[in-house]
Amino acid sequence: MGNPLAVQLYTVREELGDDRARVLRRIAGFGYGAVEPFDVISDPDGLRADLDAAELAVCSVHGWPFGDQADAAFRGAQVVGADTVIVPHMPPERFAGADGVRALARELNDASGRAAGHGLRLGYHNHDFELSAPIGGRPALEVLADLLDPAVLLEVDTYWAAVGGQDVPALLGRLGDRVRFLHVKDGPVTKDDPMTAVGAGKMPVAAILAAAPAVEWKVVELDACATDMMTAVGDSITWLVNHGLAAAPAAVPDPSGLSGPSGPSGAAGGR
Repeated sequence: MGNPLAVQLYTVREELGDDRARVLRRIAGFGYGAVEPFDVISDPDGLRADLDAAELAVCSVHGWPFGDQADAAFRGAQVVGADTVIVPHMPPERFAGADGVRALARELNDASGRAAGHGLRLGYHNHDFELSAPIGGRPALEVLADLLDPAVLLEVDTYWAAVGGQDVPALLGRLGDRVRFLHVKDGPVTKDDPMTAVGAGKMPVAAILAAAPAVEWKVVELDACATDMMTAVGDSITWLVNHGLAAAPAAVPDPSGLSGPSGPSGAAGGR
């Protein structure tokens, strides 16, 4: 099934602040093989050391490849061993009309060229508004995709696409091979309610994954959760593996002494 399952570290942002090394060991102990950091500027060398200690790869990073932050984002990606920098967010007003989308496409194409100079690829990650605001009868994300250089990849956040009103498997079919990363998440498919572990909500996860054969990395992400976050992270990989939607992990040593979603003393949340 290709690459191992990854976790977007924004999912465990609160836990990371308490003990990053321990949280990364727990993620590896669940069976994940990679992570997607959201900050490679603050402490890339320390993060790389903790990732190496946990035997976790980096599938990609979220970063801001524009202006004064660009060089630091590219350097941080290289330090942690990523080959792709993904733009995590653009203001909704950039998608309010065709002119704004064209201007954004030019910026992303330019940034992709700069990333290539560092041996990196560039991607874009959506939220709900790129899918809920049509331009000429089409979702703005699709309009953007048509204007992007072929080198610019898409990371489709499947949950936010659904919140934006899309039939996600159909959307992925239209976007085609441009989509190389998926954010896999689950929940009630509403904008403001907390999410759930993958498999415990309303998202058609199996159909979504089947609709994106060109995807290189499946990245579990939960922005907020109705239950303990670390438990949900563990339950998500268990569900995906049990349903044949992710490769079963190899035996992973657990240097923290914790195993399974909860560890020996219940859901500790990485604290």
